[in-house]
Amino acid sequence: MAESAAEKFAELVDIMARLRGENGCPWDREQTSESIKPYLVEETYEVLEAIDEQDPVKLKEELGDLMLQIVFHAQMAEEADAFTVRDVLAAINDKLVRRHPHVFGDVKADTAQEVLFNWEQIKQTERRREKGQASLLDGVPRELPALLRAHRLQEKASRVGFDWKEAQEVFRKVEEELAELRAAMQGQAAERVEAELGDLLFALVNLSRFLAVNPEEALRKTIARFIARFRYIEEELARRGRSLRQASLEEMDALWAEAKAQGR
Repeated sequence: MAESAAEKFAELVDIMARLRGENGCPWDREQTSESIKPYLVEETYEVLEAIDEQDPVKLKEELGDLMLQIVFHAQMAEEADAFTVRDVLAAINDKLVRRHPHVFGDVKADTAQEVLFNWEQIKQTERRREKGQASLLDGVPRELPALLRAHRLQEKASRVGFDWKEAQEVFRKVEEELAELRAAMQGQAAERVEAELGDLLFALVNLSRFLAVNPEEALRKTIARFIARFRYIEEELARRGRSLRQASLEEMDALWAEAKAQGR
């Protein structure tokens, strides 16, 4: 008889406890939440990569690696008498029920926008109860990549009506910020150039939101295309017995166009 998901999860928790135990793995026993923090970020991005590649086999493996990091942190917390993995599961279960009153209660929400509005209102109420006055923008981690953080902050503000009405308004704002950046570059004041470039990027993130495009994902995919095309230039030059330093810009541009035409 196939084991249930609960049984397999319990097995993972037991394996992690044994690895951290007295006769367990020396490396695992040495780790702290601080020391394995980079692996949590790395595994998260590997999950994203598997999603981008639309590879279900790889996604299954990477989700397992990410789950391991969660269990690892929970095991160390239990050893410190802070909380257990059961507490983690209980907290998220309670939160999901509490923040979906339209499913588990008698609140009415017929659209995704209404659901998001209710979610933010519930979060605000919870934060005020726990910490006193809370900002709508609380809860967006400072450690997020800047494009993603800007996107999340704008999303939160939009849920209470602080937003543009249509994409063309945002596009005009992008053009306005671009003009201000050009003016700052003429003045050559480094601080102002930095500020205006930041404003332009923020406006572009806003535009991406109206176009239903995640800016972090869009830039990651552009970077991947850049790498693929640049590698094509390197490979083709090597095949011709030439190096990057020996090639002219015109020659590299022509190879770039070839790579682009091939869909790289």
